[in-house]
Amino acid sequence: MTYYIAKTLSDSFEQAIAHTIAALKTEGFGVLTDIDVKETMKKKLDVDIPAYRILGACNPALAYEALKLESHVGAMLPCNVIVRDAGNGQTEVAAIDPVASMMAIDNSALKAAAQEVRAKLARVIDSL
Repeated sequence: MTYYIAKTLSDSFEQAIAHTIAALKTEGFGVLTDIDVKETMKKKLDVDIPAYRILGACNPALAYEALKLESHVGAMLPCNVIVRDAGNGQTEVAAIDPVASMMAIDNSALKAAAQEVRAKLARVIDSL
């Protein structure tokens, strides 16, 4: 089982960021965090990498349901979505597969909830 859902786009990096945020919004997700990995690597290690951002996406209603089912699930939230320069004019968008990540937790109700989150994230990726 792969641990992410991905799609490669011909969009510019900035276009892909904007389209991804808009698509997340249509599925009820907001972006809680936006980490510029390229900038961080340059600042902390003085290394250059292609554009790479991690968007911490959260659907509050679904996060609340997950927290009610498993109090420590917050260690696995929010759902990370990456947007990265894949080279040759391509940009990749990939989201965590919550079904794969929740396999570490022995809670069948939580696994069912993860299926709903996965379906929403898959629609986000498919819509790009």
